[in-house]
Amino acid sequence: MLQAFKSKHIKRLPDGFYSDFLSNLAKERKPSAIRSLFPLEKTPGLISLLAGKPNASTFPFTSLSFNARSPINPGEETTLNISGDELAQGLQYGDTAGLKSLLDWLHGLQERNHGRKVDEGWKISVGSGSQDLIYKAVAAMVNPGDSVLVESPVYAGVIPMFHSLHCNQIEVDTDSQGIQSSSLRTILEQWPEGTPKPKVLYTVPYGCNPTGMTATLERRKEVLKLAREHNFIILEDDPYFYLYYGKAPRYPSYFALELEEPDVGRVLRFDSLSKILSAGIRIGFASGPDALLNAIDQHTATSNLQTSSLTQAIVFKLLDSWGYEGFKIHTERVSAFYAAKRDVFERAMNKHLAGLAEWSTPEAGMFFWFKLRLSDNADAGSGDSEAVIKTQAFEKGVLALPGTVFLPNGRATPYVRASFSLLGEEDVDKAIQRLRDTILDARAALAVLI
Repeated sequence: MLQAFKSKHIKRLPDGFYSDFLSNLAKERKPSAIRSLFPLEKTPGLISLLAGKPNASTFPFTSLSFNARSPINPGEETTLNISGDELAQGLQYGDTAGLKSLLDWLHGLQERNHGRKVDEGWKISVGSGSQDLIYKAVAAMVNPGDSVLVESPVYAGVIPMFHSLHCNQIEVDTDSQGIQSSSLRTILEQWPEGTPKPKVLYTVPYGCNPTGMTATLERRKEVLKLAREHNFIILEDDPYFYLYYGKAPRYPSYFALELEEPDVGRVLRFDSLSKILSAGIRIGFASGPDALLNAIDQHTATSNLQTSSLTQAIVFKLLDSWGYEGFKIHTERVSAFYAAKRDVFERAMNKHLAGLAEWSTPEAGMFFWFKLRLSDNADAGSGDSEAVIKTQAFEKGVLALPGTVFLPNGRATPYVRASFSLLGEEDVDKAIQRLRDTILDARAALAVLI
């Protein structure tokens, strides 16, 4: 499928198209007087008196080495060394968007996985985790008072972002197949006249946090069609792209699928290495239209200057030693690991929660999203998981998240999010047994009240 995309002539949206999508803050932000000139330092024969970079001879580090497991033979370890020019780059200030070596590798990765070539009017910027880049994107595109489209339930980390900008978060219904395009269409077609429509839609299409859902190909295509019809940008937050373990082939990303559209440039994609290399190393990257990435880079240049050069150098050294095929093997092994974790967790749920909870089996990620059946009495309503989970379950020795924290309006819900990424089989069984006891106690208490 991606090969077919590559052979098609690509029409990209012009840079001027994005002017209406930039926030007032982004438009008012001035380029860094120093960092904007950094690329000129690479001019052959030029003597630069520009930047206040510390002299590398004063740095105490002379070389760094680390051991890494082989993706092909996990029992074997390879020692990788960073020294010379590689280390010098890692110890010094660098380009705002990221180290060129890492950016080049990531461009190759996006072409391999999403069919996107570098001459299509898009670029990549590296961030201190994808959350860093998402925050900067939101700040660059949304003004206080704007309406924004968010899938619901939604990743809890973005709710404070939009809330701090005093945005009107418009919840778009989801189910086990992803965003309900019918819900999205109804919202947009019934939008009040004279009121600006939302400029962005936020979604996590693979192994969504919290619901675990993976959007189907049909749903993705429908959402892309609506993005073109109603002129909004899709913020594709995809930290679980490489944690897909469904039986069907992986669905193309929005970033890949837009190559089938009449023009490209309505997808701003966020990838993360946290789930597959290291959460603590804090490396993520955004891919999308030049104009939007430039706005993100200007934010970076005036806030944290750049993502750590040293962690970028370490990540590149590892990825370069693996190559794309080694990276693929590693991520497939990681996804298989989480598939096994999911199976252990679901076996315990079937054992202890049958008839007491409802759920769909996730095909990616590390979460189960399940509905508590706190009563069999239809007149009692669906119930609310918050007190049951935050107080009663905790008192019985199990900690999970009530679904209300993933709803922008904080309404009551019987749903719960549970992560299966860390626990062994014995602890999983104990945790689900304790949840069962909690639900049974809650049902008994409610029956008395009724």
